[in-house]
Amino acid sequence: MLGVKQEMEESQSLSIRRRDFLRVASGASTAVTLFSMAPAAALAAIPQKTKVVVVTFGGGARDDETFALGGQRNIPHLLNELVPQGTFFTQVLNRGILGHYVATASIATGAYETFNNFVAQPPASPTMFEYFRKQMRRPARDTWVIAPSNGFNRIGASRHRLYGPDYGAGVILPKQLLSSAIQGNRQKEFPDYEHLLQDSYELPMSTRGLSTQDRELSLAQLVTTLKLSSSDFIRNAQTLNSPDELSVYIARQLMRIVAPSLILLTLHDMDVAHTGAFSLYVDGIQRSDRLCATLWQFIQADPEYKDNTTLLIMPDFGRDADGDPGGNGFQHHRTGGPLARTTWLLALGPGVHQNVTVDRPIESIDIVPTVGGLLGFDTPASQGHRILELL
Repeated sequence: MLGVKQEMEESQSLSIRRRDFLRVASGASTAVTLFSMAPAAALAAIPQKTKVVVVTFGGGARDDETFALGGQRNIPHLLNELVPQGTFFTQVLNRGILGHYVATASIATGAYETFNNFVAQPPASPTMFEYFRKQMRRPARDTWVIAPSNGFNRIGASRHRLYGPDYGAGVILPKQLLSSAIQGNRQKEFPDYEHLLQDSYELPMSTRGLSTQDRELSLAQLVTTLKLSSSDFIRNAQTLNSPDELSVYIARQLMRIVAPSLILLTLHDMDVAHTGAFSLYVDGIQRSDRLCATLWQFIQADPEYKDNTTLLIMPDFGRDADGDPGGNGFQHHRTGGPLARTTWLLALGPGVHQNVTVDRPIESIDIVPTVGGLLGFDTPASQGHRILELL
């Protein structure tokens, strides 16, 4: 195990390398301190239609396949389109459990959750969705989670006694929607659908949720409300091999029809790395890169979101280094070393400084209090801190 000092030094080294790679690729400038206004003034200036979209990469991607010189060909949209429009944080630390559900739940609560990653259960701490709805008196339709796995079905609300499901987000599980949409018509439209419905590339995940009857009713309501069409998805998707393609299609429908103020979208294709298929892992990175650009383009074109939406993009955590004797390189994230714990954050939107990098360390749990600052709510149980460069 690495000592704390060595871990910090290696994390800082990753940060510096990312900054230097970005300078070469996009000419980004460096900011030591960029506080556009004091937090109190920022809260007072929040417009009524302010919206936030948070996108996470399930499993993350190493610098070798992304920001390093040899990997930049895999993220042309991030480097050439998105980074120049936003602020890039080169050192985001995840000090929690490196499992996808528990790590995403920690991002959603702003506190490092400690439950079993492979049992679907609500987080212990209140989520940003509950804070937002309770304090701002927002309706249920104003905040949503779009998640890749049925194991994420409890992430929308915590088990905290002061919050809970009455204030939670709606959770859309695209694989359930896909399964429902193609039921009885599998061979005709989706002859190779099985891999799209796979829940986890790492281990089976147990789920507990709605009864079969209630789940079918909820799915039917979602399909009707969002005007979801398997034929429309087929017509517009660049590939039918991707759950992430389906997730972004659903996100765009949700934004177009419901226009919620707060969305958490998780992309998960790159986690195919657990199978050991390097080419499919890289393909997932390339697709995530393209889909993030597609989502930002949609935000900029939609009148409900244009000029009032902050987009936050970050991996939930990283992956192991090739030379780490305790890991399996790109395939897993078992070591807990700096490469697995140190990721990045890209922020775009009104008031966000463009083409700027920030090297100071922040943590993944800082997202919730920052979203609170953007939307005007407090996060009393969060362990994180507001990212003042974004407020």
